[in-house]
Amino acid sequence: MKKNAFITGASRGIGKAIATTLAKEGYNLYLTCHKNDSLLSTLMTELEEAYSISCTGFVGDISDYAFVSKCFSNIEHLDVLINNAGISHVGLFQYMTPDEWNRVISVNLTSAFYTSKLAVANMLKTQSGKILNISSVWGNAGASTEVAYSASKGGLNSFTKALAKELAPSNIQVNAIACGMIDTDMNNCFSAEEKNVITEDIPVGRMGTAAEVAELALNIIKSPAYLTGQIITLDGGWL
Repeated sequence: MKKNAFITGASRGIGKAIATTLAKEGYNLYLTCHKNDSLLSTLMTELEEAYSISCTGFVGDISDYAFVSKCFSNIEHLDVLINNAGISHVGLFQYMTPDEWNRVISVNLTSAFYTSKLAVANMLKTQSGKILNISSVWGNAGASTEVAYSASKGGLNSFTKALAKELAPSNIQVNAIACGMIDTDMNNCFSAEEKNVITEDIPVGRMGTAAEVAELALNIIKSPAYLTGQIITLDGGWL
């Protein structure tokens, strides 16, 4: 029987790369995105035709519990949950509005609570499952002018460690990848000059790729059950 994976923020970037990688492994996929209906539909068609798997797509706000509940309502069995959806906010802290703060926290952290709550209820039926959260090095170290993003990812890291301890007796593993500078649309807020300055400080001399994150994600999913509660950094030796 084919395994099933649920991936948030799957229409592009890291989410798309993980979806493609898991499709190659034969996973049936449940994919979400916020607004990119056409991109998600195109991706699903491509993956179904290329790998003979099934894809179910959902378009909506991942920070809305009613939407997340609808996504999970017809999932009978789930093996893997990838919490990838995320947004950033770059700017001085004192100019950030409460609405901007709440939006970052809701999308990056609260959504992981919603999806995990529903996924765990499913996984407990079989006493097995993998939850993988896509985090950031800024959740470990914090970044100037990215206070809300850093706080959300730091919270996601603690969420990962705590939930892993709670679910370990049920054979459900929870881990996270703390990504460094990955070449995705999220980082297009930086100019080419700013990106060059950053990559000069990265020992491998470049940004990471979404495909590299996806490869690590697959390795973690395939890892022994003894690997849980870990925040695994993928940053080219940067921090």
